[in-house]
Amino acid sequence: MNEQILIIDFGSQYTQLIARRVRELNVYCEIHPYNHLPPLTPAVKGVILSGSPCSVRDHTSPHPDLSPFLARLPLLGICYGAQLLAHQHGGEVRPSSSREYGRARLHEINAGAPLLQSLSAHSQVWMSHGDTITELPPSFEIIASTDTVRVAAFRVAGQQTYGIQFHPEVTHSLEGKAVLKNFVVNICGCAQDWTPEAFVESTVTALKKKLGNDKVVMALSGGVDSSVAATLIHEAIEDNLFCIFVDNGLLRKSEYEEVLHSYEELGLNVVGVDAKSRFYGALAGLTDPEAKRKAIGKTFIDVFDVEAHRIQDVRWLGQGTIYPDVIESVSVKGPSATIKSHHNVGGLPARMNLKVVEPLNTLFKDEVREVGRKLGLPENILGRHPFPGPGLGIRILGDITPEKVAVLQEVDRIFIDGLKRHNLYRQVWQAGAILLPVQSVGVMGDERTYENAVALRAVTSVDGMTADWAHLPYEFLAEISNEIINRVKGINRVVYDISSKPPATIEWE
Repeated sequence: MNEQILIIDFGSQYTQLIARRVRELNVYCEIHPYNHLPPLTPAVKGVILSGSPCSVRDHTSPHPDLSPFLARLPLLGICYGAQLLAHQHGGEVRPSSSREYGRARLHEINAGAPLLQSLSAHSQVWMSHGDTITELPPSFEIIASTDTVRVAAFRVAGQQTYGIQFHPEVTHSLEGKAVLKNFVVNICGCAQDWTPEAFVESTVTALKKKLGNDKVVMALSGGVDSSVAATLIHEAIEDNLFCIFVDNGLLRKSEYEEVLHSYEELGLNVVGVDAKSRFYGALAGLTDPEAKRKAIGKTFIDVFDVEAHRIQDVRWLGQGTIYPDVIESVSVKGPSATIKSHHNVGGLPARMNLKVVEPLNTLFKDEVREVGRKLGLPENILGRHPFPGPGLGIRILGDITPEKVAVLQEVDRIFIDGLKRHNLYRQVWQAGAILLPVQSVGVMGDERTYENAVALRAVTSVDGMTADWAHLPYEFLAEISNEIINRVKGINRVVYDISSKPPATIEWE
């Protein structure tokens, strides 16, 4: 069993970032909401308490019983977590005289405190809190301050318990990773042996034991998650894995043929299904985004169910669920409404009476890519931008027709090929084109036109939870706009979306 750090989530926007930083140290960790804590096992070597938008002074804020951890395991409270430790032991937490948000400098650093070993004098940290610890309980000792925060860090005498008011997980805390390493490696004693190679080896071994000679059926999307998950399962059971790749008519231009060829090159046992006409029929006349999503999802389930039942004695359904999907489904605020349909094929396990196997459900997206590289997957799969499960169905605003799909496929291909040609593709998290239900006046040659407009969308992000619009060069946008208007019949106007998430979303529908 892997050594692990338990991260208790109190609803902070940074909780996943804490986990990512711990994973970067090659140490396994898990996030659990404060109200769904797992039983402690010998594998847990330390506990981190996250921040929170709540105040410990509020009776409705999270106040879990920390006694199972205190003095038994190393414990680090971050922001709210630090305030909670002080508050529960008789300290005083008060509203800050002004909101403390932004960069600050540590001083009076106690270099003898293991948590702060090797930190530079006046190390820059990032603050984001509305409350301040004004009085520490007995046996709590200040180990760092800032100009405005007297208790920037503390430790508890006789315990390996620490609290910090700043956020070490964000890049603005310049030595934050050193603080986390001091805790995870030096204080908790984790061996830093959780690597992509170790994950592949242990996962394939576990899959062989779990699946035995059973058959597994799995839907492939062409994306990173399902491709890596399928390859791991194939490593374990070879041709007892049956993969199905459905062409729903809403993929990018030539994507069905190109991706199917890539899967065959990998040696996967895969069947391609041309179901374009079924999807177009199900979408006919629908304009509401949610209605379109439901029609696409239901049709996929129907098609996949028919194909899967051609295989005899299947026991398992393979899925490319990744860790953020799991976290979102059991959140601090209770189970989320849905898990993304392209990760978790809603309705299939119950309908098909299959057990589910999800070999990637402990990994973040960047870790999935690293595992894929160790498995030898090609970069044309690993480097692909995320693509929505409903595909171009939610990038055509209004009703869906084969003619509209063909137009958008051409526009999208020009945009994506241009990004690759100008070495911009890898600088962008996700990019695509949206066909707008808008016609505008134009002039081509000596003729007046009244044709459609398209919007180009490109964003930068780490995990898609927040995103900024990509600041692509004007010269590039001018070139792509000109190419689209000249080459794609029916388009006479191109606009570029400069909205960030939040408040906008990445997709338009």
